[in-house]
Amino acid sequence: MQIFDPTIFPILAADGLTNGAVYALLALALVLIFAVTRIIFIPMGEFVVFGTLTLAALQLGKVPGTLSLLLVLLGTAALLEAFTWVRRGQTARGLLTLVGAGLLGAALWALTVWLVPLKPPLTVQVLLTLLLVAPLGPLVYRTVYQPLQNATVLVLLIASVALHLALTGLALVFFGPEGSRTPPFAPGNVTFGQVTLSQQSLLVILVSALLMLGLYVFFERTMPGKALRATAVNRLGARLVGISPSSAGLLTFTLAALMGGLGGMLIGPSVAMTYDSGFLIGLKGFIGAIIGGLVSYPLAAAGALLVGLIESFASFSLSAWKEVIVFTLILPVLLWRSLTTRHLPEDEE
Repeated sequence: MQIFDPTIFPILAADGLTNGAVYALLALALVLIFAVTRIIFIPMGEFVVFGTLTLAALQLGKVPGTLSLLLVLLGTAALLEAFTWVRRGQTARGLLTLVGAGLLGAALWALTVWLVPLKPPLTVQVLLTLLLVAPLGPLVYRTVYQPLQNATVLVLLIASVALHLALTGLALVFFGPEGSRTPPFAPGNVTFGQVTLSQQSLLVILVSALLMLGLYVFFERTMPGKALRATAVNRLGARLVGISPSSAGLLTFTLAALMGGLGGMLIGPSVAMTYDSGFLIGLKGFIGAIIGGLVSYPLAAAGALLVGLIESFASFSLSAWKEVIVFTLILPVLLWRSLTTRHLPEDEE
């Protein structure tokens, strides 16, 4: 079979590892969100889409619609927070919250409108993209999920589906139906013997590996990371020792949006991203998370890499069945989990 050709095999493997590295970031983010907040975050792929398409808009010298979404969410979150302070009798603090959010929104708007026509270097555009996409995570949590933090997993899942549909529609309005690519961060190729690989692929793998290492250090060596681990292990116990579930959720969604946006920019040069690409990309990361049982970070990352490799080889030999083969992976995993996992009621977790 062609798939075992000594020249094609490493090329397909490198392509699979490149996509799998991005899927691994999404899988880790999904595991983190579920462990800390019990939310099965369906719109994870939308952060990837907004990362790619926001950078593509900046490349064209256009102000991305992401800025409008960010400002609306910031205003909504500020109003909710101010209302909370007013109910507690701290009106002055509520007004201060509104003023601070207004100044922050004005600064973001001014910075974006000033930089976009200048078409700054790619590094500056990447930083601006992260500045616009990463805050979407905590703002989405504050406006959508924090009011529902005591709801059941089913209610949170329904909210996630609704949010996915809303973000997909907004992406269509902001960026249009056409697909977009972003420029590679590292153009050119590298030759290893008889195999030639793109520097962009190597960069994606390296950056993903460094991010995973950074997450490990964050969880093992920092107090916020240890607080998230404590919340993931026992939410009630973490609350009793003074760890705020809301603060843990905000930090978790910030990390998830950051990883999603960065993953979108990394995969942008190799995949033509459209407004509705997020669901399939997020689902592939979700398969990795399911392989890890939504609790194990190493297994989730390994499962996502496996998804990337299978997708790459299936694209070469059975392209018409590529998605079917990839998504069929979830069936034996779910069957195995259902047979080996003991169900616990939510109030016993």
